[in-house]
Amino acid sequence: MLRKFSVLAIAVACSTCAFSQDSTKKSNFVISGSADVYYRYNFANPTIKDDQDPLFNNFNNKTSFTNTHNTFALGMASLKVEHSIGKVGMVADLGFGKRAEEFSYNDANTQLAVKQLYVTFAPSDKIKFTLGSFGTHVGYELVDAYLNRNYSMSYMFSYGPFFHTGLKADISLGGTSAFMVGVTNPTDFKSASAEPKMVIGQFSTGSKDGSVKGFLNFQGGKYTDNDRLTQFDAVGTFGISSKFSLGLNATWQSRSSKDNTGKWGDSESWYGAALYANLDPVSWFGLTFRGEYLNDDKNVLGFNTTIFTPTLSANFKIDNLTIIPEFRFDNASDNLFLKHDLTATKSTGSFILAATYHF
Repeated sequence: MLRKFSVLAIAVACSTCAFSQDSTKKSNFVISGSADVYYRYNFANPTIKDDQDPLFNNFNNKTSFTNTHNTFALGMASLKVEHSIGKVGMVADLGFGKRAEEFSYNDANTQLAVKQLYVTFAPSDKIKFTLGSFGTHVGYELVDAYLNRNYSMSYMFSYGPFFHTGLKADISLGGTSAFMVGVTNPTDFKSASAEPKMVIGQFSTGSKDGSVKGFLNFQGGKYTDNDRLTQFDAVGTFGISSKFSLGLNATWQSRSSKDNTGKWGDSESWYGAALYANLDPVSWFGLTFRGEYLNDDKNVLGFNTTIFTPTLSANFKIDNLTIIPEFRFDNASDNLFLKHDLTATKSTGSFILAATYHF
């Protein structure tokens, strides 16, 4: 018995010694999270009849996450865990709520979603590999509400990619420039057995002081055996002063499908552009105006018209809490929205009062 105990003690000591040697590597462990809630009122006050599906008009909301009217609603609670040691790391980012469910719309019947789950390996300070599911590089806005100054989402965010699952490499080109390239499942699928793979890419650069940044983004390839798309997207941010900044986003997406003979048909495209003007006169208060133009006159997204949407949002900041009153006006070239009596109209207005918290 004593001999067995001695052998066990030696083994434990060796394991402790080995762990102590590994523990000399720098280890980082971070837990963060956020939550958002809101109230939305559409001024047309569309009435849903008993025999109609509430999603018939989505209460005059054609973009993500705010498909409600005259009700208080929950957005999403998020918990993000990050750990890294040496050259490797991992991120697990979970979301719970209606916003998480819409973000992971291909994962049916769940309000608990894995927003991101990936591991990383950086063999040098010039290159990092990421394997798993990660938020998209395309576009200006992000799924976590506290990271956006407008609460309602743009059309370009809503109809662009949400996330990608696959393998990517981030490569430093020196200075402030970098390049990313990757191979992924079809857009917004965490698992896609036997489906084609897509290619993603990004080139980024900026000024040395970080006041100006630019990103050229790409995704392309077949998302089914009979359908393919190509998308180019550009984002720019400009820090004019400590109190005023601008953001720009422009995107173009083309889609085509095979016909009954197996030949690729003509491609059709939609495109959009948005300007974000941010004014912060004091540390606890800011204003953001978003003016977005969407052209879908080829009916790729199902609108068959053009839409211009000005949105004005105020940000009142109290420590980690931000209160966001917002006015939004959606104006289409053709009848796209509904009046109170469910007759068609070209435009509609909405008010949102939202609150976000993060730690």
